Amino acid sequence: MDLRDGVKTAQNKVSSEAQKLSVFVKDGSKSLVDRLESYEDIINLEVGDTGLHRAKGFERKFDIRQLYIKYEGDNPTGTQKDRIAFAQVYDALRREFGTVSLATCGNFGVAVALAANLAGVDCHIYIPESYHTDRVEEMAHLGATIIRLPGNYEDVVKASSLLAVEHGWYDANPGGSNTPLQISAYSQIATEIFEDLGDAPKYCAVPVSNGTLFAGIYRGFVNLYKRGKTSRIPKMIAASSAKKNPIIQSFIKGLDHCKDLDPKSIKETKYNEPLINWHSFDGEEALYALRESAGEAFNISDKKLRDMTALLAKKEGFRILPASTAGLIALLELDEKLNFEPDRFVAVLTAKN
Repeated sequence: MDLRDGVKTAQNKVSSEAQKLSVFVKDGSKSLVDRLESYEDIINLEVGDTGLHRAKGFERKFDIRQLYIKYEGDNPTGTQKDRIAFAQVYDALRREFGTVSLATCGNFGVAVALAANLAGVDCHIYIPESYHTDRVEEMAHLGATIIRLPGNYEDVVKASSLLAVEHGWYDANPGGSNTPLQISAYSQIATEIFEDLGDAPKYCAVPVSNGTLFAGIYRGFVNLYKRGKTSRIPKMIAASSAKKNPIIQSFIKGLDHCKDLDPKSIKETKYNEPLINWHSFDGEEALYALRESAGEAFNISDKKLRDMTALLAKKEGFRILPASTAGLIALLELDEKLNFEPDRFVAVLTAKN
């Protein structure tokens, strides 16, 4: 099986100022408080505050008003994963862990490897034996230790979490005790959208895999609304690979819980791999967000992912990982169905190509 998850291999650059701060963070002779402050400065310099772009080419083509793209490819390693990677490495540094560990199929591993490298923390990355990604080279270049384990992604997450407990390492995997921290880190996306628009959009569309990103953005908008910052909570649109994600399938079937899929029914391709799984680690949180926001869920085919990537490059100048376009596709399909009244609409694009 030859799967290539994530953005194309590239040098992950951070500013010279961040590199200087990293030297201070790694200096064990300095106080932990001062080292943490410097690492927080790195996060503020490098992570988040990604662009919100008015997609005027798409507005004309699809006859939709005020369509905005939240482009997470602006993050250091090219995906939204940097947000939770740096938040968790900061937490590991604060709690004086010497090693962070996780399972990955690509993007998250590179993000944690970079975050750990800048903090001077060891990083152990577990990858399923059957998965092959160009991003392994980046992880190794950033000093991470790469370990191959048998089984699928879900199996390796479980195994690596057990190993973290056994060795006393910081477990950065999804679905564990760090879920609130991950959701909080992703909630910042909602805050950034609000700061750019001045209010919440009518709809916010997001690609879905484990559900953490989706749940985090929803939680961010809820918090803004409760604080009186926004006039509404957007209706959340979840989208994933056709019939290969438990969150989408559970919502469509009207279930009150996130039901696992049959692992044998999951077929991975180079287009859908970042989206699919038989078990979504934060599926319950995401399903709750869908229900509470009166949202919608969509199955998206590989062909639509591929075609949308080409269209984004042509009309808007973005080079986007195909799986990252799922939410945008769903938003446009819902507009075609409902014929939206003029308002503001946001689609989150999670990774560059």
